[in-house]
Amino acid sequence: MSAVTLAELRHGVEAMATEREQASQALAELLSYIPAQPFDVEAAASYGVLAAAVRHRRRDALDRLIAAHAIRLDTTLVTNNESDFAGYPGLRIENWARAAN
Repeated sequence: MSAVTLAELRHGVEAMATEREQASQALAELLSYIPAQPFDVEAAASYGVLAAAVRHRRRDALDRLIAAHAIRLDTTLVTNNESDFAGYPGLRIENWARAAN
């Protein structure tokens, strides 16, 4: 997963009033299966290209960073929020939650 995604997940854990410890442990377990990849200089360059390509769209900047990172890593972005990532050129997405239903 992108380090940007990890930052968002960690924020969610820290914002929890209850069950924070359980959520933190679940996140640690997830990271043991899907390690976070650092956002590097090449990912930053990918972000610049992607942001310029979709400048007319008002999307969350973190979503653009995550999309750019997936493109840079040449990997498929797995999300349950497909609409947040639709239309980014060169981005492959899958929804594993939808496939499970």
